[in-house]
Amino acid sequence: MDILFLSDNTTLTEFDRKISWQIDIIRRKTLKFISWNIDSLNAALTSDSARALLSRDVLETIIQHNPEIIALQETKLSSNGPTKKHLEILKDKFPDYEIVWNSSVEPARKGYAGTMFLYKNHLKPSVIFPVIDAPGTMDAEGRIITLEFEHFYLTQVYTPNAGDGLNRLEERQIWDIKYANYLVNLDKEKYLIATGDFNVAHKEIDLAHPNNNRNSAGFTDEERQGFTNLLEKGFTDTFRYVHGDVTDVYTWWAQRAKTSKINNSGWRIDYWLVSNRITDKVIKSEMIDSGPRQDHTPILLEINF
Repeated sequence: MDILFLSDNTTLTEFDRKISWQIDIIRRKTLKFISWNIDSLNAALTSDSARALLSRDVLETIIQHNPEIIALQETKLSSNGPTKKHLEILKDKFPDYEIVWNSSVEPARKGYAGTMFLYKNHLKPSVIFPVIDAPGTMDAEGRIITLEFEHFYLTQVYTPNAGDGLNRLEERQIWDIKYANYLVNLDKEKYLIATGDFNVAHKEIDLAHPNNNRNSAGFTDEERQGFTNLLEKGFTDTFRYVHGDVTDVYTWWAQRAKTSKINNSGWRIDYWLVSNRITDKVIKSEMIDSGPRQDHTPILLEINF
């Protein structure tokens, strides 16, 4: 570290400012966060299927990254949350983490959607399970958890899919408005970091075959505009902030198409967003290689605080 000397012509105010700046540099910490739509926590932890084994390989990769916080979506747990066996396995794999979850409860479907945070046990956030006045049963589907820290909020979401035949698109549009307003209200209080499966490819470069998927769930004009509206309220897509208009980089490959990942026929529908006023603190925003496993891949954010 550079040593700061007080010259004869340096005022006390200037000295205080320089000292404050150097102390800030010393205290600044790069935080690492990972988000992943796991598509069934139970399967990933307890099943012996080929896909479950690939999911466990991804979990091992996440462990190697040693993030401060892990956000999981589509946990598909019961209303009671993880079982005793689930918790034992998680504690064995992540011994230094606290675990909180939000599961689907009646009147919503059982074992549907759901989110979970694992955070290092030296962190002491307040945990919030927000209700955003979403349509239908969406507020009961365990779709959002928010962690409140001294200087920022970290919130994750599993955004409702527009559904087969777009039968849930109208409700999805209402959700997008309600969710954006929720983030705006958080952002008024503190810096905001938001992550999760947003179930939308924002622009044509965010999926491999835009022309073949127009008006498909996740790439309708309505969903794309909803995401645009969200960003325009004061938030930045950190992947595009760091990487610009790079192409052929995705976070999801359809399981139903066996060659989707081999051919890289993917979609980018998972995001790390931050308040516009802290974009300069972003160090990395990228995907984590999940090997041959199709479906979602984890996404990583490194940020200075």
